[in-house]
Amino acid sequence: MSWTCPKCDRELPWKDYRHYCQRVSLDSLFEGRSPELVLAFDKMLAEVADWEKVLVGITPNCIVFTRRVGFLIIRPMKKWLDIKLYSAVAHPEKPIIKSIKVGNKYENHIRVDAVDDVGPGLFVYIRGSYELMRKKRQEDLGIDLQ
Repeated sequence: MSWTCPKCDRELPWKDYRHYCQRVSLDSLFEGRSPELVLAFDKMLAEVADWEKVLVGITPNCIVFTRRVGFLIIRPMKKWLDIKLYSAVAHPEKPIIKSIKVGNKYENHIRVDAVDDVGPGLFVYIRGSYELMRKKRQEDLGIDLQ
């Protein structure tokens, strides 16, 4: 059950969910960026936004995808999209450029600079992050996963 903040109109996972409480235009994050980056983002958005209970929030620096907790953060940079997602194990191989242990999971970064970079392989990583964070949230709430 999601909740909409009356101040910023963002759809959030629950009431009192901590968030950046100001209206930010998605277009403002892509000002001065190439049409190629916009298309790459649109391709990811079209896929991931349809997953069960996914909410999309916009802050002044990034787009945050949540399913009770954040599982995908996209930061539009000048020449690429910085994709941050999570995994249970380190991923030292490409396309991941950095994999850092944070608590009991790994924070991974991928750079996307063309629509061709957004394919099935990338969605495997994103879906893995979605499932990991869904499972972690259920464990935190004491919900039996069986």
